[in-house]
Amino acid sequence: MKTKLSGRFWCALTLFSLIGQVAWVVENMYFNVFIYHMFRATAADISAMVAASAVAATLTTVFMGALSDRVGKRKLFICGGYILWGVSIFSFTLLRADMLGTLFPMAVSAASLGVSLTIILDCMMTFFGSTANDAAFNAWLTDSTDATNRGSAEGVNAMMPLVAILVVFGGFMFFDLTQSDSWMLIFSIIGGVVIVVGVLGLFLIKEPPITPTESGYFANIFYGFRPSTVRGNPLLYLVLAAFAVFNISIQIFMPYLIIYYEKSLGMSDYVFIMAPAIVVASVFTALWGKVYDKRGFRFASLVCIVSLAAGYIVLFFTRTTAPVFIGSLLMMCGYLAGMAVFGAIIRDYTPAGKAGMFQGLRIFSQVLIPGVIGPAIGAAVLANAETVLNNDGTTSFLPNENIFLAALAAEIVLVPLLLVVFRQLKKFSIKTEETV
Repeated sequence: MKTKLSGRFWCALTLFSLIGQVAWVVENMYFNVFIYHMFRATAADISAMVAASAVAATLTTVFMGALSDRVGKRKLFICGGYILWGVSIFSFTLLRADMLGTLFPMAVSAASLGVSLTIILDCMMTFFGSTANDAAFNAWLTDSTDATNRGSAEGVNAMMPLVAILVVFGGFMFFDLTQSDSWMLIFSIIGGVVIVVGVLGLFLIKEPPITPTESGYFANIFYGFRPSTVRGNPLLYLVLAAFAVFNISIQIFMPYLIIYYEKSLGMSDYVFIMAPAIVVASVFTALWGKVYDKRGFRFASLVCIVSLAAGYIVLFFTRTTAPVFIGSLLMMCGYLAGMAVFGAIIRDYTPAGKAGMFQGLRIFSQVLIPGVIGPAIGAAVLANAETVLNNDGTTSFLPNENIFLAALAAEIVLVPLLLVVFRQLKKFSIKTEETV
């Protein structure tokens, strides 16, 4: 029988997942645009920023997830983290080329200094965001659900990145992103909203009934990396490996996607083109979590992989509005529904009472490995990309369709890994039936 989740739970899940994803969308998709326009960043600069943020996110989630298990509290880390997360986002209002040139007249270049400071502040923001969202919020979601309702909850959680993209796209369309004043207002608004949500969480979030771990803090940190833990949970680690390859495929093109739409395809109105695709993909993702609950990982994941591959193929071969819309829709459906499916099975096979410790491992697969390897592959693919001359005499690179071909190649590598996961799932099911 399916366990019913309260309205308070759904409200907390929706609010914290949505606003957290809005902040992540600004970081993952628009920080790249920010340093591209404000400081003439190269593909290598963007790759370095994504990689540094990925390392910061992973280390934070490992250490803070284990700490939340040790303390036996999730609410404190979620709410306090969101408040400080908002403050760190607001700090980006200080990054202006004219201000940097005045404050640091001895700097070789205000642009290169701006790129470096953006990367540093991005890592600081990531620390607070990963503490609040990646470590504590995701552990809270695991603690607050069970195998009968996790797919439904994860479907809502996984659709939020697309809803967040829609919110951010819709909000950003009113700003000229080539102007520093627009970015100052954006960072002020997003930072303020995240702070408010953190405060609301003090009254909204219900602390799940978890018992603080009795093992030492450092024992908690290294628990998921012990050979004995791997041997005891082989299916979980195989899924995490497949999840890493899935996310490498995504990270090959995602850091350059908005720039590709806007500059390479010349779609200044890409918001209107993408909005319908985002709405449809969001609904599809929410429903697909229920499909996972009913049909299982094998069927649900295969459909996601096929949809993602089809999207890559269409985006590689087309450059006009209608086909790009279709390709983007297929890509987004496969991407977000895949996140929901992988997220649900990872939660299903996370050992009870160890949710905080295993969030770090999840981030290894979702952020660190993909965030280092994916953008680096993308940057290599774009090494000889076409450039465009800016009004100030500088040049900027133009991403091309080859990022989608590289992403498809990475997804092909995922297929044999998934076949191994399917066999292990079958073995696990047989063992479970024998035990019963």
